[in-house]
Amino acid sequence: MNREALIMVCTCEMSGRVRGKGFPARELSSRMKSGVGWVPTNSMINAFSKIPATPFGTGGDLILVPDAEAEAKAEFGDGSAPEHFFLGDIRQLDGTPWECCPRNFARRALAALKEVAGVNLLSAFEHEFVYTGVESRPGESYSLDAYRRQGIFAEGFTAALRQAGAEPETFLPEYGACQYEFTVSPALGLQSADRAVIAREMARATAHRLGHRAIFSPILDPAGVGNGVHIHFSFRDAHGGSATHDPKDPFGLSPIARHFAAGLLHHMPALTAITAPSSVSYIRLRPNRWAPTVADLKRQDRGAAIRICPVIPGADVARQFNLEYRVADSAASPYLTLGALVFAGVDGIRRKLDLPSEGPPLSATLSSALDALEASAPAKEWMGAAFHNAYLVHKRGELAGLEGLDEKACCDLYAETY
Repeated sequence: MNREALIMVCTCEMSGRVRGKGFPARELSSRMKSGVGWVPTNSMINAFSKIPATPFGTGGDLILVPDAEAEAKAEFGDGSAPEHFFLGDIRQLDGTPWECCPRNFARRALAALKEVAGVNLLSAFEHEFVYTGVESRPGESYSLDAYRRQGIFAEGFTAALRQAGAEPETFLPEYGACQYEFTVSPALGLQSADRAVIAREMARATAHRLGHRAIFSPILDPAGVGNGVHIHFSFRDAHGGSATHDPKDPFGLSPIARHFAAGLLHHMPALTAITAPSSVSYIRLRPNRWAPTVADLKRQDRGAAIRICPVIPGADVARQFNLEYRVADSAASPYLTLGALVFAGVDGIRRKLDLPSEGPPLSATLSSALDALEASAPAKEWMGAAFHNAYLVHKRGELAGLEGLDEKACCDLYAETY
């Protein structure tokens, strides 16, 4: 069969799904400038490929422009077409950023952090998922047997990650049935979210070629174990040095890190609508699931909303020192997650907020989290009125489509799409 290489340019939008448009690879040079045509209401397609409502209607034209720094390409050596795509920015026809572009939202947040605190964010997204290519067996948690039975998936996935520039670090069997976890190396700024998007897609691509699925849904069974996303983050100064650690602080936090964490805790009622943005996200965020239930910060506690991670004795403590945000999952766009966290932290730095003595319980449902987001004047300012409204319309439309379904049916539905 004769074949001609194609490339896709993609965005990871409000539903956390990666969507885009392909073009012949020979057109890459021109497409780096002109992009491909896009439509505002494309961003309102929800996780179930529905558009219950849209503030944009049927009008408007945009362009989706590839970023040369966000290219992913991986060959699988099995005769299949390679994975080859660029992540890009949604822009107006004149090239200016579209107000509802998730990637530009994260970029604006990172610029605000640098302006206010003079530091850059170093971060990494740690993912959990279920691989359908193994059967569940008693005693499989963290076991060599569970690692062995996934066969060549991990090796194929690792090779794809490395080809795509996502720098693989670890891969392991997790606690849940058929559940695995992987990490990639931390990166500065926007590249961290790019790597998170690319890594998920490489997992899906590898599983697809083996006749299986990598499922990133927040939870597959109401009585089971959830799939979280944990964002590790620290700060680097203008010279690349650590700006996160202060050994004199009770938590070991520098003033910047302390105020940033306080901002996250202060805004967490609204943040969770963005970082845990599905109906089933809140099944995972219940007691006794090794997941957060309170907006708190603790040292080396995996039940905390923000965890201060351990460091290896004798090594460079300041450079290792990092925090982990644990109220997130893969129903969220990494760009929206990163942007929301950074804007909330920047607000804490600006206002010199201190850590609360006791944090409030997290929202119990997506609906209540969306109410908190709607009521948050700072969040509306960070996102912009149009994006803030579009996001609320999008997510409430998603919830409306679940009316009448029990928790198991909701879990099944989300497992089909994520």
